[in-house]
This record gives sequence, C-alpha cells and structure tokens, in this order.
Amino acid sequence: MEYIRITSIEDPLFTQMHNLMKSIFPPEEVLAFDLWKEPLQDPDIRVFVAVHEGQVIGSTEYRYVTALNVAMTDFTIIGMPGLGIGRFLYKNRERDLDQLAAEAGIQMLGMFAEIYDPYQSIDLEFGGVTPMNPIVRREVLSHLGYQRLDFPYVHPSWGNDGEAVDGLDFCFMPKDDQMAALPGQLIVDFLSWYYSVLPNKPQAWLDMIEQLKETAEVALRPL
Repeated sequence: MEYIRITSIEDPLFTQMHNLMKSIFPPEEVLAFDLWKEPLQDPDIRVFVAVHEGQVIGSTEYRYVTALNVAMTDFTIIGMPGLGIGRFLYKNRERDLDQLAAEAGIQMLGMFAEIYDPYQSIDLEFGGVTPMNPIVRREVLSHLGYQRLDFPYVHPSWGNDGEAVDGLDFCFMPKDDQMAALPGQLIVDFLSWYYSVLPNKPQAWLDMIEQLKETAEVALRPL
C-alpha cells in the first residue's frame, strides 16, 4: 500500500478519491470537484490517498496550523474492510504531522475533528462500508484519544448554500492526556479560519461562534 499526496484535480488519483468520497459521505459534506483546485494547491492542506494495486482504497485530508499550534483531521475514508487501511492512514498522518511540528520547533497541542454522533446520524449508510459506520468510527476515534468539546456544534454546509449541518460533535485529541479543556477563543480562531473559504455562513453557526467568544474554557468530555 502506498501513501501518496494529491496536489491537483488533474491527477487521476484525485478523480478516484472524489468518487470514493461521493460514495461514502452525504452530499452536503462533499466539496464539488472543481472547487478542490485551490485547496489542493494550498501547502497547508494535505490530502493523501492509500493506493493498493493502482486503486484508491482510502484517503485522508488534514492540516496543521502553525500559528495556533493545532491540527485538524478533515476526513478519513476507509474504502473497504480487512486491509488495515485505517491504521495505515493514521500512522502515516501522525508521522507527517510530527515532522511538520518538528520543523516549526514546537510540540503540537493536539488535533481537532468533526465526529458524527451516531444517535443523531443513524440513517447515514456511508456507502455500506462497515468501518465507516458512525458507531464504529466514533469508538475507534475514542480509543485514539479524541474527546468531545462540550458545546452544541453545527457547521456550514460545504455546498456553500448557507445551511447549517448538525449531527456532529466537534472534538479534540490533546497531546497531553491530562488536558481537560480548551480556551473558547482558540476554538473560535480555528473555526473562523477553517470555514473562511465558505462565505455563506448560517445564522446558527454565527450564533455558536458568538457564544464561544464569551466562553473562557470549553470542557473535554468522553465520546
């Protein structure tokens, strides 16, 4: 299995990856093909695919924000069971992020992720791939060390239609297992940066951000 970075929509592997995304995720979670052109050229956005016998069977997108000293897992896709794709992507991503932090001369604070709440999202089939089932994924991510940030979370639809998407928790995996909370302002700064690419923000998201601005710390809770 190979871990290959994608930097252009012209790459045939990107076409495979995008088709895999559409087969796994609901439409509002998938950025349109052409809109990937600029993100893939952004050096801070890292999109990698797991390639087995010439086929894309998994993918992960993540980023490391040096100014905030945090990372974000945008998505992880496991295209089929029984090949160890999840472990393969996780270990390669971890090595890459550790290298980026080392180059910056700091130790990363931790990594954000949006994680489906299966009790809100039980109707999502995720392409019928068992490892992508929200219950399975949530338990795996809990084992890895992700914890739920204790506030009601919505995010803008990636369709840029101004709709709010719910059914997810915003989570964080701290490098320090003893960390019990994050500053509200750190979450505001990160989410404002992360969703700056989408101009049509839903009012529910704007209200959430305003509430976070008034919150000194947000507790980390078990998933």
